[in-house]
Amino acid sequence: MKKIFNTIIATLTLSALLLAGCGSAPQSEGGTLNILASTTFLADIAQNVAGDRVQVESLLPVGADPHAYQAAPSDVSKIAESDVLILNGVEYEHFIEPLLENAGGERLIIEATTGLTPHQMEEHAAEAESGTDHEHEAGDPHMWLDPNLVITYVENIRDGLSKADPDGAETYAANAEAYIAQLKALDSFIMEQVQSIPAERRLLVTNHEALGYFAERYGFEIVDTILPSFSSEASASAQEIAAAVDAVKNSGAPAIFLGEVENADLANQIASETGVKVVNTLYLESLTDGAPAPTYIDMMKHNVTEIANGLK
Repeated sequence: MKKIFNTIIATLTLSALLLAGCGSAPQSEGGTLNILASTTFLADIAQNVAGDRVQVESLLPVGADPHAYQAAPSDVSKIAESDVLILNGVEYEHFIEPLLENAGGERLIIEATTGLTPHQMEEHAAEAESGTDHEHEAGDPHMWLDPNLVITYVENIRDGLSKADPDGAETYAANAEAYIAQLKALDSFIMEQVQSIPAERRLLVTNHEALGYFAERYGFEIVDTILPSFSSEASASAQEIAAAVDAVKNSGAPAIFLGEVENADLANQIASETGVKVVNTLYLESLTDGAPAPTYIDMMKHNVTEIANGLK
């Protein structure tokens, strides 16, 4: 996949765009903030902070994979009309730079991951340092798959909305506190579900590097990733597929886990050679329109339930 952020120049360009938008947000006509989040799960998290005071819209539709998203002309208009733009950051939104350039104007940009340190892929560390590899330069962006890290998302969104709308600061603070309590309860729920999985079966084989933060928080071992990338749009060589087959056989991992929007062809190929099952009912990048994952919390509860059932 051609990356938007595959050069230092592109990264610096985006940084300049972000800095240009870091002032107070201009108010839309009528005094109501127009708030836009890049993805459905970010929009839901932000809506819990915004409460009834303002509506948060998602730029990407339900079911879209940000790794593979092809922007529509209407996306430029949505960004142009926004007063606040909420991004995950860590170069997750590969498609956003040209949209920002074309939209123009000024807006407050909130990066939800500000203050968090992303994981790096060890095998790419040397290349990244030497300047020969830009594929994973920023690190793993999938921090929302650990609810404890989402607490930082909420705090950043709270502070950003309060800056854009000082009169609503108390409301945003109270909403954020209430939602953080829900995130802590979600963390306890996930812990309980994980305890139902025998320790020796807490093994994850995934399609791409998406569950690193989840695994670290809840005590899973990531046996292998079919696509050695943080992007679901990457490809795997024959050697990497053979290595994945060996890893699955040697570990005794009972399942391969994929996000619902991911191509299951390679996973099915590996499953046919190893006899494990493929669980492709996780929602990692997008919410759903109705059950099973209409909210971020529902998404995480669904995912851990599917993982637990797949490993028991």
